[in-house]
Amino acid sequence: MEQKDIAHFKKILTNQLKELLIHAGDTVSGMTTPKENLPDPADRATIETDRNFMLLIRDRERLLAVKISKTLLRIENDTFGICDKCEEEISLKRLEARPVTTQCIDCKTKEEAYEKALGV
Repeated sequence: MEQKDIAHFKKILTNQLKELLIHAGDTVSGMTTPKENLPDPADRATIETDRNFMLLIRDRERLLAVKISKTLLRIENDTFGICDKCEEEISLKRLEARPVTTQCIDCKTKEEAYEKALGV
């Protein structure tokens, strides 16, 4: 992979990570503000459901942030874009679609087929 491609992905990943950290900070500050005291149980339930949904989204974003951090480390270690399974180069098209991937499309397809066969 060329240096310009690596720099391109590093920029994308760094920006994504910054964006995720901003969202995380917003969620924390939103959780520390006093809750409204609503007399209607339906209103309270709606607010609680929205809060739980937001926490679920933030947890997924947290997991993505971990993957991005690991990918940035792979960039620093010169292992970015190399499949963990077959050690072949991952196509740029696949990396554009999912920069945090650690497997080429062939290996990922085989892994998913195996998991499906096991019922995982």
